[in-house]
Amino acid sequence: MEGGGNVSGKRENILVSACLLGVNCRYDGRNGRNEDVLGLMETYNLIPVCPEQLGGLETPREPAERLAQNEEDGQEKIRVVNQAGKDVTACFMRGAEETLKIARLYGCKRAILKERSPSCGHGIIYDGTFSGKKIPGSGVTAMLLEENGITVTGESKVMETVTP
Repeated sequence: MEGGGNVSGKRENILVSACLLGVNCRYDGRNGRNEDVLGLMETYNLIPVCPEQLGGLETPREPAERLAQNEEDGQEKIRVVNQAGKDVTACFMRGAEETLKIARLYGCKRAILKERSPSCGHGIIYDGTFSGKKIPGSGVTAMLLEENGITVTGESKVMETVTP
């Protein structure tokens, strides 16, 4: 299979949010096409994923935001709700797990993910109030990938961290 895995002499596989490659999979049915990310195809194998679709959510869908809640033992509990108030945490968790399976299947050591997303956001996400306010934090998928040794980068930092 051409391009599969990180074998000496083969191009590196990088996991990428499908919306950044022009796939209409965002919550609003649009994409977040990013020319810098697309330009990486000349040097790398880009493996497209949409964790929200992999988790069973349809496109378009209600916007969702991640809430951080501390439990009594001080541990953070992940919860994701959509704008209608429906808890969609299970879909986001399932999508993150499926994305990790794909990353492992293709031997991805890096991921370029859509910033501010409740799945893919890295470093900054929306605060859960649907007011547009941003807070420090990461989405469900970004967190799981990092916990499993995969380096996550947002699209605005791609040219600083990935050299074609």
